[in-house]
Amino acid sequence: MKKRDNLSGFTIIEVSLVLAIAGLIFLMVFVALPGLRATQRDTQRREDVIGLIEKVKKYQSNNRGTLPGSADTGNENVVVEWNDTLKNSTGNETKWSGFYRDYLGEAFNDPEGDNYKLQVVKCNAAADVNCTGYNGNLTNIEDAGFPNDFKMIVVLQAKCYGSKAVGSNARNLAVIYNLEGAGTYCYGTSS
Repeated sequence: MKKRDNLSGFTIIEVSLVLAIAGLIFLMVFVALPGLRATQRDTQRREDVIGLIEKVKKYQSNNRGTLPGSADTGNENVVVEWNDTLKNSTGNETKWSGFYRDYLGEAFNDPEGDNYKLQVVKCNAAADVNCTGYNGNLTNIEDAGFPNDFKMIVVLQAKCYGSKAVGSNARNLAVIYNLEGAGTYCYGTSS
């Protein structure tokens, strides 16, 4: 028998090296994937906030420039959600409830599937609301964290300054939402 000196093939070291590199690639993908999904959901949430502002502008164009609830008493510092039956002090449905039903509809959902809620506050509605640097909740929306019960904080008579709402004229509003990936997003009618 003749001995073969020139064998072709991979050595154990080469195979181990290829497997180690493939394992590192898979590990990087699985580590990055949840962060990428959270970023995509936060992008959708930003688009939902912008869509809400567009619906408010549509409401304003249909109602002589007024905001939903701006003429109502008892419509500030309420939480409104789909199929809400909130009533004001006279027993009538609040304009924000009607706005939610007529302009946003039942498909106004967070990317995780839960209905958004609108917490409507007025910049000067209560003594404990400091609209200068007001950041979306009667205390601090950032302390609430995500998902904060999927509330979009609607601040009447305010505009956005970074991620905060600051005082503005009566026809403006700012919408603030906590994001999953971190941070707070603010967008308003004057943005």
